[in-house]
Amino acid sequence: MCQLFINADSNLWSSKTKSLRIQGVVTSIRLEVFFWNILEELAFRDQMTVNQAITKLYLESLDADHDIGNFTSFLRVCCSRYLSLMADGDISRQVESPLSDVDAQHIIEQETLRNQQRKALYTEMPNKSSIN
Repeated sequence: MCQLFINADSNLWSSKTKSLRIQGVVTSIRLEVFFWNILEELAFRDQMTVNQAITKLYLESLDADHDIGNFTSFLRVCCSRYLSLMADGDISRQVESPLSDVDAQHIIEQETLRNQQRKALYTEMPNKSSIN
């Protein structure tokens, strides 16, 4: 299992800082290259720059009254959920399909149900012995 991860391109986990302006305020965001790559894909799908996509995520989070005190963590989770939703077949990997066109409410309902089912499965499974 570990070879799959440790033999990957080590550049993916190196950090990269980008500066951008959100509502007139200059800010810096430091993320691993892996997450910047995903954000580029997300932005491309909806014909935006990465800065525009990040700003949109930030403003929509504020509109939804989310506490985004750790915005970089929020961005990492957005990227991870994007990959997870693709893996589960909820959204297509086709970059020609804008994310703004998906039925977000339906996808979130399906994701919630699937997560509940997975959690139930994991709690029912007998514990595997771990090596310490």
